[in-house]
Amino acid sequence: MSTYDIDAAAQRAKALGSSTLYEASGLPTAVDPAIRPVWRGAFIAAPAYPLECSPGDNLALHLALERAPKGCVLVVSTGNFIAGYWGEVLTVAAQAAGVVGLVIDGGVRDIQAIERLGFPVFSRGVSVKGTVKATAPSVGQPVLFNGAQVAAGDLVVADDDGIVIIPLAEVERTLDEGMARFDKETRMMAALREGRTTVELMGLARQEVAQ
Repeated sequence: MSTYDIDAAAQRAKALGSSTLYEASGLPTAVDPAIRPVWRGAFIAAPAYPLECSPGDNLALHLALERAPKGCVLVVSTGNFIAGYWGEVLTVAAQAAGVVGLVIDGGVRDIQAIERLGFPVFSRGVSVKGTVKATAPSVGQPVLFNGAQVAAGDLVVADDDGIVIIPLAEVERTLDEGMARFDKETRMMAALREGRTTVELMGLARQEVAQ
C-alpha cells in the first residue's frame, strides 16, 4: 500500500490549496461545496479516519475518538442529517486524543468555543439540537462521502475553497502535478502583469475562430 510523509504532504497541500489539488488530481476528489468551514481560515491537511453516524446519533464519534490514530481528521457521514453531533466537549476530547480536525456532512454546535479552541471543523450546518448515543454503523471503514470515496489514510485537504479527499495511492502524484500547475500559473500571472492577456496565453482566440 502506498504511503506518504504526512508532515511534508500537509505543508505542500497548504501551499497549493484545495482548488489546485482538485484540478491536479484528475479524479472525483471534491466534496459537496455545501460543507463549509464553521470559522473563516480553518484549514486541514491530514490523513482521513472515516466513520458513519446514524441520523441524530453520535455514538460512532465517541468510539472514533478512542480508535483514531493521532494526527488524523475525522470524516463523518450522517446521511446529511442536521443536528448538533459535535460541540465543545468533543472538541476538547479530540484535541486530547491528537485528532486534528473534523469534516462532517451533518451539523455541529458551540461554534464560538470551537473557534476559540482553534479546532478546524467543516460541516453542512449548525444546530442546537442534540443527539442520542445508540448505534454506530461503521468506525474506521471506507465510506462514500458526498461525492468522494474516503478510506483511512486518504489525504483530506480542506480550506475556504472547499474539501478534497485524495486517495492514498494518488497523493504523491497529485501533489507533484499540483506543484507543476502552481508553477505554470505563477508564470502566467507574471506574463499578465507584463501586459499579456489570458486570451493570448490560453489560446482562446483560436477557439473563437474554430467556433
